[in-house]
Amino acid sequence: MAYWLIKSEPDTWSWDEQIKAGAKGTAWTGVRNHAAKLNLMRMKKGDRCFFYHSNEGKEIVGIAEVIKEHYIDPTDKTEKFVAVDVKAKEPLKTPVTLAQVKLEPKLKNMALIKLSRLSVQPVTDAEWTTVCKLGGVKP
Repeated sequence: MAYWLIKSEPDTWSWDEQIKAGAKGTAWTGVRNHAAKLNLMRMKKGDRCFFYHSNEGKEIVGIAEVIKEHYIDPTDKTEKFVAVDVKAKEPLKTPVTLAQVKLEPKLKNMALIKLSRLSVQPVTDAEWTTVCKLGGVKP
């Protein structure tokens, strides 16, 4: 299993909306960055993703699971970009803010800091464990 971080602006698609989508999940569409596209293409069914509220909140709020591997993004008329389907797994007991991530020495190389504009990012096993502990959930 691999780990990822996916970003969404909460006024566009929030964690609460992801939870309401239930077991059927939702298509993670609208990614228009080639590096993020390559990350979507590397995602496998069963991989876990931190759900990050960008712009507003700037915090990791939950854990989602990839339930369908990449396919052509139905919102992309050029058919160059892809989507995956994700479903909510569990909320973090305590959201982990960007400020906390920046202060945690174990997370100093996390893509969330180094590649802050990238909307779909890889997360290492060690980073996953650290963020889960900060968020009050089991890794």
